[in-house]
Amino acid sequence: MVVRVLVLPLLAGLVPLLAAPGAAHAAAGCSGRPAKTVEFSTGELRVYKSRSQACAVTVAKKPGKRRTMSVTLQARGGRAVTDRGAYTKMAGPVTVSALNRCVRATGAIGKKSASTGWILC
Repeated sequence: MVVRVLVLPLLAGLVPLLAAPGAAHAAAGCSGRPAKTVEFSTGELRVYKSRSQACAVTVAKKPGKRRTMSVTLQARGGRAVTDRGAYTKMAGPVTVSALNRCVRATGAIGKKSASTGWILC
């Protein structure tokens, strides 16, 4: 009985350390499950979906150098939400309410960009 009381909290503390590396990155940017990833020459656009929200980030392939990055996310029938600026690693996250709605996302780093078209319909 005493062993269970001491060991179980210790094991519970190790679970986050054993999680997949991508899961930690997703938590830093967007919550939810990965829905779509679009790669382009300077980075990638990642879209995540939770029960009622969609979230998007643009991530640089080679972080470190400050450059113009942007990410835009729009639910069908709604306004687009954009994060644009000079970043070293990632633009975003941006979120929109997407309960039973299609969304589209666009990400750019410098002059290179990628788009998803309408997804999650």
